[in-house]
Amino acid sequence: QVQLVESGGRLVQAGGSLRLSCAASGPPGSRYPMAWFRQAPGEEREFVAAINWNDEITYYADSVKGRFTISRDNANGMNTMYLQMASLKPEDTAVYYCAAQLYNSGSVYPVRNYDYWGQGTQVTVSS
Repeated sequence: QVQLVESGGRLVQAGGSLRLSCAASGPPGSRYPMAWFRQAPGEEREFVAAINWNDEITYYADSVKGRFTISRDNANGMNTMYLQMASLKPEDTAVYYCAAQLYNSGSVYPVRNYDYWGQGTQVTVSS
C-alpha cells in the first residue's frame, strides 16, 4: 500500500517557475518507478515525466522536455518526488498527479500501468 500526497500547485505567470512535490508513504526501503501526469479540463490525463526505480533514468513528454525536471529524494527513509517546472506556458495549466508503479512492470508512459495515484494539485499559468 502506498499513499501519495502532492503539493506545490498554484497560480503563476507565463514564463515563471514552480516546483511540485509528491510525498510517498509505503513499505520501508521499497523503490519503484514514479511519474507525473496532468489533466486539463475536458482532456484525458497525459504523461508528463517519470523516473525509474533507482533514479538512474528519467523520461519526459516532448511538450515539457528541456523545461521540466523530475527528481526524487530518498534520504532519511523519506520518498519524495519533485517536478521542477520552468518557462511555464498557459498550456501547462492542469491538475498534476503523481503516480507510483509498484506491481506493473510495463512502460512508464500509459496511465493504466500505475497502481497508486495522488489526489492532484492545480497548476494555473496565466498569460
